[in-house]
Amino acid sequence: MTQRVLTGITTTGTLHLGNFVGAIRPAIAASRESGVESFFFMADYHALIKCDDPARIARSRLEIAATWLAAGLDTSRVTFYRQSDIPEIPELSWLLTCMTSKGQMNRAHAYKAATDANLAAGEDLDAGVTMGLYSYPILMAADILIFNAHRVPVGRDQVQHIEMARDVAQRFNHQFGGGAEFFVLPEANVEEDVAQLPGLDGRKMSKSYDNSIPLFEGGAKALKEAIARIKTDSKLPGEPKDPEGQALVTIYDAFATPQQRADFRAALRAGLAWGEAKQQLFELIEAQIAPMRERYAELMAHPERIEAILQEGAAKARRLAAPLLARAREAVGLRSFAALAPAAKAKPAKAALPVFKQYREADGQFYFKLNAADGSLLLQSQGFAEGRAAGQWVARLKREGQSALADLPLPPGLVLDAAAVVAALAALQEAEAG
Repeated sequence: MTQRVLTGITTTGTLHLGNFVGAIRPAIAASRESGVESFFFMADYHALIKCDDPARIARSRLEIAATWLAAGLDTSRVTFYRQSDIPEIPELSWLLTCMTSKGQMNRAHAYKAATDANLAAGEDLDAGVTMGLYSYPILMAADILIFNAHRVPVGRDQVQHIEMARDVAQRFNHQFGGGAEFFVLPEANVEEDVAQLPGLDGRKMSKSYDNSIPLFEGGAKALKEAIARIKTDSKLPGEPKDPEGQALVTIYDAFATPQQRADFRAALRAGLAWGEAKQQLFELIEAQIAPMRERYAELMAHPERIEAILQEGAAKARRLAAPLLARAREAVGLRSFAALAPAAKAKPAKAALPVFKQYREADGQFYFKLNAADGSLLLQSQGFAEGRAAGQWVARLKREGQSALADLPLPPGLVLDAAAVVAALAALQEAEAG
């Protein structure tokens, strides 16, 4: 059975080396597995909850789309789209909102964290809380359920949201499913073993800590300068160095082969200078990142190409989302009135009739022929100097039927199926009379 796996990509910042190792690279690798149907979406509606700077939102959407594409996301294998290009998502979100209890939303981690902070600061509990923040888990549920995703890779802090999506899906299935499983119950795919790169200061790499190493931003120069700032111990060149626990070594491991890792550790224990170690780290990463950076720059120079890819992805996504939403609307009672109209009595289909055709040939003469209902030729006239003469014969045959055949001038050598011609003329007369 094919498993649908859905991954949301937040669009509020610029991606760094830690994002590549911890999220982008493993997700792209997983999308190449057999038996997996992968959905990757730019969570730009969610970004509006966290950011009210339009320029930053717009820039981040472009940069992040370009980054995933440059990193090797194969859009012929996956469905890659912007959340805001799928109108079925917010509509489903509203249907789910109408059956989600406020008490459940009160217990959501993001809302609880905001109210706890307000309480500690002596503020009103809901100070600064928008309905976007409050309803965030319902929109996330709609993201997942609109495609009936089986698995959603998340960090442990997002597990509650998957549980909420399961809960609302079960409620919908029970209330509107008619005994069937309308929505698949999604599973949280907790990424316990995802590599988390340390930053320049040894803490988790994060923009908020100002300790991140850029992925593409600033080019090779910015990458080299950032690596040069990685915190190390004070051991001098020639002194043995313990590689364990060193941020520089952990980052090296994320890009190296097992043999390279072993050689790097041996060199450090043998006295490799930290400066030379950082140069080796730069060269290792640059060899892998430089081709991606080149693709990234090309994409950023042609945003219309990214737009075309995302529009194609949106069309692909909507081919799945639209029928499911139509079923959901039907299930909750938002139905077309046309379906309630009494069925009209079907009119008996008219039998196909023989047909006369008039035409002019290359010789300048005018002709007519009579074809049976199945298109076979029954009668072919001789040529007439004027079209009017041909037309008069057609009218006479329709009017008089068999009696006119005796006077009809026919081409020499023409053999008629007289019975078939008579029957065809009779059918035309009967249809005209009726």
